[in-house]
Amino acid sequence: MNLNSKIKASTYGSAAIALAMLAHVAAAEPQEPALEPLAISLEQIQWGPSGGGNGYPVGVRSARQGVDPVSGGITYYALFPSGSHFDLHWHTYDEFVVIVQGTVTIELGEQSHTLGVGSYIVIPGKMNHSWDVPISSGEDAIILVRRAGPADFNFVQ
Repeated sequence: MNLNSKIKASTYGSAAIALAMLAHVAAAEPQEPALEPLAISLEQIQWGPSGGGNGYPVGVRSARQGVDPVSGGITYYALFPSGSHFDLHWHTYDEFVVIVQGTVTIELGEQSHTLGVGSYIVIPGKMNHSWDVPISSGEDAIILVRRAGPADFNFVQ
C-alpha cells in the first residue's frame, strides 16, 4: 500500500468513526435540562433575612435565583438599604451586575461610577471594588448578580 492509499484509508476510517459516534449521540435519550425555567418579577422575590456587618452592609438581603451546574456560578438579587456601604473586597471569578432599582456608586479599582436603573457592570475577577447607596436618594438599591464561578468575598484590609 502506497502513502496516498494509507492516508485515504486513515481519513475514511476516521470519518467512519466520527459518523458512528454522531449516530450514537443522535439515538441517545434527550437529556433533561440542568436548569428549571424561571420568570420572576421584583414583587415576587423571596428575600432572605437581613444581615450584614463585618464589611457587608447592615440590612443587606439576598435572594438566590439559580446556580450554573457547570461553573458553580450563582445568580442572585441583592438589596442594599439606602445609605449603606459595602467595604472594599474582591472575588476570584468575574461578576456581572445589572441595577434593577435605585442608584449605586461603585468603586472599580481606582475609578468611581454612579449608576442607576438599567446600568450594567462587569467586575473582573480579583478586582478590588466597593459599593455605596446614596442616602440622598432615599431609595434602597437592588442589583441582579451573575458570577462566573462560585461566590467568595475577600475583604481588603
